[in-house]
Amino acid sequence: MSLEFIVRIIGMIVFGISGGYFGVHFSTLTSIPPEENALIFSLVGALIGLILTPLITTRPLKTFRSVLSQLETKTLGAGLLGLTVGLVIAALLAFPLSLLPSPFGEILPFIGALLASYFGVAIFIMRKNDIFSIFPAPVFKPFKEGDKPREGSQRTILIDTSVIIDGRINDIAQTGFLIGELLIPRFVLDELQHIADSSDGLRRQRGRRGMEILSKLQESQKIPVRISDIDVEDTHEVDSKLIILARQLNCPILTNDYNLNRVAELQGVSILNINELANAVKAVLLPGETVEVKIIQEGKERNQGVGYLSDGTMVVVENGQQYINQDIVALVTKVLQTAAGRMIFARPE
Repeated sequence: MSLEFIVRIIGMIVFGISGGYFGVHFSTLTSIPPEENALIFSLVGALIGLILTPLITTRPLKTFRSVLSQLETKTLGAGLLGLTVGLVIAALLAFPLSLLPSPFGEILPFIGALLASYFGVAIFIMRKNDIFSIFPAPVFKPFKEGDKPREGSQRTILIDTSVIIDGRINDIAQTGFLIGELLIPRFVLDELQHIADSSDGLRRQRGRRGMEILSKLQESQKIPVRISDIDVEDTHEVDSKLIILARQLNCPILTNDYNLNRVAELQGVSILNINELANAVKAVLLPGETVEVKIIQEGKERNQGVGYLSDGTMVVVENGQQYINQDIVALVTKVLQTAAGRMIFARPE
């Protein structure tokens, strides 16, 4: 039985009784007997209560709660602090304002409270970053083997489904570069399970690999992993839920989803992108240096050969077609950075 149904029943009873009383009093102005008036107005009141009660009770509260759930933690905290300061100032001004002659003495304290509250909230929200910068940031201690994670001692990192399926997160976590607690919301785990149960063979295989990676992360002692039932109402998109949660918890999202990356950045959410990390740690080669590479296929241009380094960087070798399936030492001539990654042009030494 939902809360809205209970509220409808209560509203129907209250409005029905009120309608009956109104009908009895209204019968003094008409020739209709009080009993008939009371019955008619009770039925009308009950119908009005059944229809309108949620519109003036649960619906506004639900909308208000939805708006609050999408507010950033800093914004909400700064607003509450500004409201408190505004009310304190209004209380200090209320007594001298009440001494003014009528009607100013009755009106100005109320107006002063409204204005002080508004300006307090507005100013504190505008300067929220400066206000919270006063408080010292928490010091993150490295998570050692055998240690138990302490509540609130480390930052939280939200995990996207694509990162779990990708698999590289386990290797990154083992290196110790990730500092904090990996938070996996229940809806991310549900999406991973849905992928693992897919009828498509490739999706099913990726989902099961994600489950295995998640199990390895939970068994690892390098970084704490927590699965939480925390959720976001009024939205069913996993990406939207992650962005709202990241804003509420003031924490980054670990992902390799390009679209999620772009949308989150537009909304001011910090992103830890594994693909960007992979590009950043690739070997840096300069023109004139040599590199050992195996030519595995022909290039687009004539006589070109294409090979790949161990980190996946493509190496295009001029006059390298004759060395297909051979390891050669190539001299780097140009390094090109593209949206897909780094590309190296070379020629046989």
